[in-house]
Amino acid sequence: MTGTQEARRRDSARSREALLRAASELFSERGFDRTTTRDIGRRAGVDPALIARYFGGKTQLYLAAVEAERGDVPVSDLLAPDRLRQVLEGAARRGLVPILQVGVQPLSDPEADAAARAALHDRLVEPLHRRFVAEGRAQPRLRAEIVVAAVIGIVLGRSSGAFEELGEVASDDLAALLQETLRGGE
Repeated sequence: MTGTQEARRRDSARSREALLRAASELFSERGFDRTTTRDIGRRAGVDPALIARYFGGKTQLYLAAVEAERGDVPVSDLLAPDRLRQVLEGAARRGLVPILQVGVQPLSDPEADAAARAALHDRLVEPLHRRFVAEGRAQPRLRAEIVVAAVIGIVLGRSSGAFEELGEVASDDLAALLQETLRGGE
């Protein structure tokens, strides 16, 4: 490999990492919908067209940022302490992100839709499915999907303004009440 090829590879890796870091920051600050690829490129100090080259598009970049945030830590299920609160707080801060949006309607880009569906199942449905299997519950996958769909509905209801108390309750209080409700008032 020539020195020029090696330098190009280092620049590519640096640009990709800068885009990922900038996207994570902006998605956290503004949410998915209010973050543009131009904003991400500007913050990263690179051409925003590189988002399509390295990630495929904004949605895939978002999904890569989610995975980078998670790292090697296994995802806990929504009934685990703090997990539901994290999801509710994240949705309040970032809006209806692709992982949750795909639970309501398909994304316009089929590749992004498939990636968001896979992430939805990997991060939210599968951990609950494993819990319900371990607990010996009937229809564990259906139960997991019901819980995830309910949480997505709650996220939508909180932001719609149609449910006064739901929109005003703190994420900690909502998570505790919802976990109690989902567990059958145990």
